[in-house]
Amino acid sequence: MMGVVATDSSTPSSDKPDKQPTRRVRRTRMTGAERRQQLLEIGRTVFAAKGFEGTSVEEIAAKAGVSKPVVYEHFGGKEGLYAVVVDREMRQLLDMVTSSLTAGHPRELCEQAAFALLDYIEEYTDGFRILVRDSPIPQSTGSFASLISDIATQVEDILGREFKARGFDPKLAPMYAQALVGMVALTGQWWLDARKPKKAEVAAHLVNLAWHGLDGLEPKPRLIGHRKS
Repeated sequence: MMGVVATDSSTPSSDKPDKQPTRRVRRTRMTGAERRQQLLEIGRTVFAAKGFEGTSVEEIAAKAGVSKPVVYEHFGGKEGLYAVVVDREMRQLLDMVTSSLTAGHPRELCEQAAFALLDYIEEYTDGFRILVRDSPIPQSTGSFASLISDIATQVEDILGREFKARGFDPKLAPMYAQALVGMVALTGQWWLDARKPKKAEVAAHLVNLAWHGLDGLEPKPRLIGHRKS
């Protein structure tokens, strides 16, 4: 009498192809902080590409793989998410400019300020695209114009000392600071898409204009045209 041979069901037979056992991939649940960060990064990318009006909560939720109520739970809606994104970008840019001003020579300080803005544009392109757009909602943290004003305040003290040392009216330093920072900011907006020439060359030309313009300042400039007021 022949015995019955037990077979292992996992052993492949000669007439069937090998099959790897199917394993379920266990999805790791995000913490609240991780989900919030994810939504911020997604919102930042979509706002940069489509603007505030072109962005919807549905799209952000879909890209995050969550339902709309999750977005509302974290930010109260699209406006709340946008406000947090803008606030983070403004603080990032201001911190980069402020921390860059470490040199002692005024010309090198101008170089550092120019590089700080261009570095931000290069490293945080989406953030800069968001900042330079006109904000569609009131911002408690201000606007790009107010951010430029904050940066100019940092430069204002430097210019004030130089003006005083050269016999110029230090009370005019705030106006010159706004002009210099505005020049760099507008050039940065242009370079955002042009990306030519290279960053270092752009910085060199900006400082060339700013420094030699300051170097040749007249203590009491006069208008040469017919209009005097």
